[in-house]
Amino acid sequence: MTAFAAAVGVAAEVLGAGALRCIAADMEGGRSIGGSTVSGQAELVSAVHDAQRRDGVDRAWAGAYLRGVADGYARRDAAERVESVWSGPHHHAVPVRSTAPALVDLVAGAVDRLWLMTYSARPHPPVVDALCAARSRGAAVSVVVETLQGAAGALGGPEPAAAFMAVPGVELWHWPAAHRPDRSARMHAKIAVADRRALLVSSANLTQSGVDANIEAGLLVRGGAAPQRAAEHLDRLVADGTLARLFVGQR
Repeated sequence: MTAFAAAVGVAAEVLGAGALRCIAADMEGGRSIGGSTVSGQAELVSAVHDAQRRDGVDRAWAGAYLRGVADGYARRDAAERVESVWSGPHHHAVPVRSTAPALVDLVAGAVDRLWLMTYSARPHPPVVDALCAARSRGAAVSVVVETLQGAAGALGGPEPAAAFMAVPGVELWHWPAAHRPDRSARMHAKIAVADRRALLVSSANLTQSGVDANIEAGLLVRGGAAPQRAAEHLDRLVADGTLARLFVGQR
């Protein structure tokens, strides 16, 4: 394998098909780094260009190769893959995916936009560490939580949003009580969406007991329409004012 092919393979896994097509356009247009640059990932784009020059690959051929790889990855991402995830006791006779590592892997794969929703939350170090790493890569992290006011006495302790205060630049959102159809309505969803390509839907709250100890069940969906539709729905809830920014301990 040439250095160019290897660099393209790494970039494809991290950046995805859309970014590869942008790199191809830059390559064919004689630009070193342009619209293809994903926030926090310029080094991967530079590596592709550097390898192309070192290997002496013609720019037109390199662009065609990048577009071919992009098409292959796009077809792979479009294929929907679904697996079940569980919290709580497992049995070797029936191997299943655990909720905590599935969530951490989903967060670790986000390079652009990550949405989380949870009713209750407590700091869970593996999840918080993964969220901090996502922010360091330049990914936007938005978390929708229930509030003590919205739960109307059903939740105790600190605000669920406090579980994410260690994540730099996190955007916190909530469903204001004034926007709810009646007093009994709750923000009860538990999902995670990464880059509109992966969706975890679970009964587990983002707490130690939820992702590890309780018996909880969910589905992890990669590819297909479900992750994109979930992200679009959240974007619409923000755009129409159903969800509002929440500032807890922030300035």
